Amino acid sequence: MLTCTSFQPSKNRCLALALAIGVFAFEAFHSHAQQAAKPSDTLCVVTYNLRYASATPPNDWPTRRPLVREVIQTVSPDVMGTQEGLFEQLKDLKSDLPDYDTIGLGRDGGSRGEFMMVFYRKARLEPLAFDHFWLSDTPEIIGSKTWGPSLARMVTWIKFRDRQTKQEFYFFNTHFDHQIQPAREKSAELVRKRVAELDTKLPVLLVGDFNAAAGTNQAYKILTEGDFFKDTWHTARARIGEGIATFNSFKALQKSGVRIDWILSRGDVIADKTEIVTFSRDGQFPSDHFPVVAWVRLGAGN
Repeated sequence: MLTCTSFQPSKNRCLALALAIGVFAFEAFHSHAQQAAKPSDTLCVVTYNLRYASATPPNDWPTRRPLVREVIQTVSPDVMGTQEGLFEQLKDLKSDLPDYDTIGLGRDGGSRGEFMMVFYRKARLEPLAFDHFWLSDTPEIIGSKTWGPSLARMVTWIKFRDRQTKQEFYFFNTHFDHQIQPAREKSAELVRKRVAELDTKLPVLLVGDFNAAAGTNQAYKILTEGDFFKDTWHTARARIGEGIATFNSFKALQKSGVRIDWILSRGDVIADKTEIVTFSRDGQFPSDHFPVVAWVRLGAGN
């Protein structure tokens, strides 16, 4: 057994080591406790814009990385769609979250550009199929952009089987353009078309940073018109964080803001609770977006 006296560090180093071990143990216990307390048929779904890795303080990735890990471990998602993550950044995060596996592709191809990376709990979910398409008139062409945006935008989708309930479902993760409203509308039309083409009775979850105000933006209306998709924020039986903007700009909570990060559902999905998680530590936010969480049950009406 390795003890402090075996390599004779200072008392301060021993204390720091003990505290670090204690924090790690607490976080691991908290994550396990959240999973244990959750009903077995409930799936914790998260959308989280990570903000791309930057080396510029105070919001540099080395500073933010432990906070991102902490908030994710605290929420303990079963499946999480992330936006803006870069390859090396996502490698760090995967290393920090050993219970999860990932599926994704850089929007400029391979490891290049930002990812719509999906993290999923290996013990809970089994991927059955996956693919990517680009938000353009040529969705099969990697990196394509035809509606005016300066950046390529894309979707990563996965068909999962829940190992606990045996329920299968589709999970779509995206990031709409931040400047061009017509591009957001065309993106919404394409996503709706692709989901309709699945011609499935399986539940579908669509998550992402849509850069559009829920409820008022036309892109939101296109996706939800005729109840094609439903917004779990509205269908949930309980909500935490009502009225808080999901974009914080690394500055402060906006209590009369808009939701631009959504979790939408289609098919047999019951949302029990949703939350905008406003975690920060000593004034430092993990990202310039807050994670949005929905606790859902799939196929519960069957």
